Amino acid sequence: RRSMLRALGAVTAVAATAGISLIRRPAPAPVATTLQVNQPSTTAATVPTTVTVASSPPTTAPSTTVVPAVRLDVICRAAWGAREPSPGMQSHTIDRMTLHHTAVRLDDNRESPNRIRGHQSFHQSEGFSDLAYHFLVDRSGNVFEGRPWQYAGETFTEYDPDGHFLVCCEGDYGSQKPGAQQLKSVSSLFAWAAREFGIDPSEIGGHRDYAATSCPGDHLYERLSEIRSEAALLARTGIELASLCGDQGTTVVSAIESGEA
Repeated sequence: RRSMLRALGAVTAVAATAGISLIRRPAPAPVATTLQVNQPSTTAATVPTTVTVASSPPTTAPSTTVVPAVRLDVICRAAWGAREPSPGMQSHTIDRMTLHHTAVRLDDNRESPNRIRGHQSFHQSEGFSDLAYHFLVDRSGNVFEGRPWQYAGETFTEYDPDGHFLVCCEGDYGSQKPGAQQLKSVSSLFAWAAREFGIDPSEIGGHRDYAATSCPGDHLYERLSEIRSEAALLARTGIELASLCGDQGTTVVSAIESGEA
């Protein structure tokens, strides 16, 4: 027995001296999608439990839909036959929006281009540099470019139009009622100005709000609340003014004069 114990001791000493582990367990292969969690057991042995980790779904950036601006065609000055402005116009900074009417009945919309030429001629003969208004809208909703908006308008009444964006409806709206297309174009012009100059559409006013006048006529003035609401709605989308000049512009004017537009 003593010889057997001496032999066993010698083997243990050699193993310790050489740094050799008598028992090696291979490491488990790594698993990418699972975690090994040791759960306590009521028995002496430890039972490995496998927990599956769900992978996160790929994230997708929310899609953004670009809503194009509404296009509003504007007949340029050359297309409707405007004269050159006279010297003396004053530049200004727009901070208000005001609605007018010409106060002359327009029963036949084919006359609108000729009417606008007549307004310019009359205004200049009275000492104005140009048409008093920045834009004019006929009864069918056609929009005509007037005085460049960079310059203050002029008036026969006592208020100062400096800073006002002036839109004028062709016709007499004390005796006539505006049509749907005319109101739509007016609202679109004010929506464009609201975004361009940073003015709240709720502040759109009538000429009578600034001077002792019936302008823009009772039938148009009573639609101002509707115009403000529509302008606010259109301003959220945006309005793009498209100038109709050259052959395109003269073709539209001819269509108006023939009753086709």
